[in-house]
Amino acid sequence: MKLDSLHFVHHFFLQSTLIESAAKAAIVNTLESFMSAMLGCRRRLSRLSAWAIIFAATLGATPTRADTLVVNIDQAQVLKLPERVATIVIGNPLIADATLQSGGVLVITGKSYGATNLLALDRSGSIVMDRTVQVLSASSNEMIVVYKGIDRETYSCAPNCEHRITLGDSQGYFAGALGQSGARIGQAQTPTNR
Repeated sequence: MKLDSLHFVHHFFLQSTLIESAAKAAIVNTLESFMSAMLGCRRRLSRLSAWAIIFAATLGATPTRADTLVVNIDQAQVLKLPERVATIVIGNPLIADATLQSGGVLVITGKSYGATNLLALDRSGSIVMDRTVQVLSASSNEMIVVYKGIDRETYSCAPNCEHRITLGDSQGYFAGALGQSGARIGQAQTPTNR
């Protein structure tokens, strides 16, 4: 609070006709002491916060958000690797997958919801890069989720609605859509006899 508010409180109580003069003085002194203590406490907290920020900056604290790579599930992101990378490690390959391409390009594919880490090591085993990979759900206006009681089904509607294999769908729907997709891919890869 500002000192103006202390001045206001002081004048408000002095001008009040319902309070006796001895009681007025006691209340005013109590309020002024309380307000001064509060102001001193705020100043100490402000100084403490400032020192905490300076201390964190001197320790080389880096923002974690800048080191996070966000990938949508079933989509890929391209990442340029630093020089001298010899080994790539994905903490949890069930969440994300990484494929090294020529020219130091890494393709990261979101496989499941969650977060994992990506490490790039040089030939001596030193960490050259450490990134968090966050896999989120696809945020598409073309995706529709239908709930039938506790069962969930996902459709991709661009422009016609078709089954979409999405984590979190009910087991029967997911298995059926996955089976149809697998059968279709198998048929496409089967050589035809002429």
